[in-house]
Amino acid sequence: MDLQNIFTAIEKTDPEIYERLDTRRSAMKRFANVGKALAMSAVPLALGSMFKKAYGRTPADVLSVLQFALLLEHLESGFYSEAITHTSLFDAAGFAAFTTIANQEAAHVTLIAQTIQALGGTPDPAPAFTYTKNGALPTFTDLATLLTVAQAFEDTGVRAYKGQICNLQENRTVLTIALQIHSVEARHAAHIRTMRGKKGWITQAQNDFSDTDATYAGEDLTVQDGVTITGICTGITADAATEAFEEPLDAATVRTIIAPFINT
Repeated sequence: MDLQNIFTAIEKTDPEIYERLDTRRSAMKRFANVGKALAMSAVPLALGSMFKKAYGRTPADVLSVLQFALLLEHLESGFYSEAITHTSLFDAAGFAAFTTIANQEAAHVTLIAQTIQALGGTPDPAPAFTYTKNGALPTFTDLATLLTVAQAFEDTGVRAYKGQICNLQENRTVLTIALQIHSVEARHAAHIRTMRGKKGWITQAQNDFSDTDATYAGEDLTVQDGVTITGICTGITADAATEAFEEPLDAATVRTIIAPFINT
């Protein structure tokens, strides 16, 4: 294991890392001592300790976020891939939109899986999904239900990515990938909402699909960073205030939202 190359790679990703730790020379000296005292197999553990000291996170934390994102992308990719097999549901424009989104979601799955592998992990396989909730929903026989489920998945995905950004902020490469996907998911959400005749953004915590109430929980906030948004200027109503900002969702809440759509 070439520590010189490891530290060079780390510096390229985060030039300020030694401001959080120590000088480069001192850090390498400590790792050299680790190598002398322990088997080289222990060095990855020491590297993890270094990341924990510098960021409060380890490489395993980044992999955990990526596996979580992969689960969401598998959910969406599988959904759109199945949806476009039911061609009778769509007009030409709707089928074209769903096909485009299906292709983009498949690309997201590939990119995240390859990133996990590049970081030394093994991508989790896609679970078996039940988009009809085991027959409880006419997801693939009724266009209105199909679009409502699509909206719920997309809005959940956008908020889920936002909720994980802080866990990726020191890994610029992975952060860039997450933000690239996040913005496209937001465009998907807006387009699906438009297909339903809705606004392209979320108003308050409004939801017309009881199975996904948690998708919109917290979206009715009118205070941001201690500042009350309503009344700042003419026309900033509670609706306008909530439409101007989107709140993140934590991983536990997201898993609760999507759990009914996963076969266990």
